[in-house]
Amino acid sequence: MNIEAVIFDLDGVIVSTDEYHYLGWKHLADEEGIYFDRNINQRLRGVSRMHSLEILLEKSSRVYTQDEKNILAERKNSYYKKLIENITPKDILAGVMKLLSGLKAKGIKIAIASSSKNSPAIMRNIGLAEYFDAHVSGNDITKSKPDPQIFLMASQRLGIIPEKCLVVEDARSGVEAALAAGMRVVGIGQDASQDKRATLNILDLSDILAENLLSL
Repeated sequence: MNIEAVIFDLDGVIVSTDEYHYLGWKHLADEEGIYFDRNINQRLRGVSRMHSLEILLEKSSRVYTQDEKNILAERKNSYYKKLIENITPKDILAGVMKLLSGLKAKGIKIAIASSSKNSPAIMRNIGLAEYFDAHVSGNDITKSKPDPQIFLMASQRLGIIPEKCLVVEDARSGVEAALAAGMRVVGIGQDASQDKRATLNILDLSDILAENLLSL
C-alpha cells in the first residue's frame, strides 16, 4: 500500500535532547547518591519517565515509596525543562527540514509521536509547533513504547489507516511499537539503525529523500 503519512518520533529524530535528558537524570542521581552513567542512560531511550526512573533506581541502596518516586520524577522533569529552554531552531537535526518540505510538497501528512510530556514545549522552541498535521505526546497516552498506542493514536488523528503510515524512530522500543501498530518503520541513529526488524535502517535523515521514504 502506498504511504500517505509519515509519523516522526521527536527526540533523536527531529531534534536531539538526549544530552539534556542525561544531564537531568545525572543531576538527580548525584543528589540521591545513585550511580548513573551514559551506558545506563542508553537504556532510557524511548521509555516513559517513570520507567526511566525505575531503571535509574536499580543502582540505589534503598527502596523508595511510590510517593517518593513521584517526587523524584518531578524533580528530574524540572531540571530537564530548565535545560530545554535553551533549545532553538538551530538544534533541528541535519536533513530534517529538507525531508519535511519534500513530504509536504508531495501531499504527505506528517505527525509527531513522542512519549515525552515536554514535546509540545520543544516543538514551540524549535518553531515547528504548527508545521505538523498532528501531534501526540506523553500527555495523551496511557501506555509507552513498545506498546503501539502512540502510533495508532497519531494514525487516527491524521485520518490515515496504519497500513499507509510510515514511522521514523531512533529507539528499538519505537521500532517494535511501530511494527505492532502494523506500520512500516525507518530505524535511525546509533540504536534503531541496528535493528534489523525495521523496514529500512539509516544513520540520520540527511541520508534519505522524501521519494525514497515513499517507495518503501
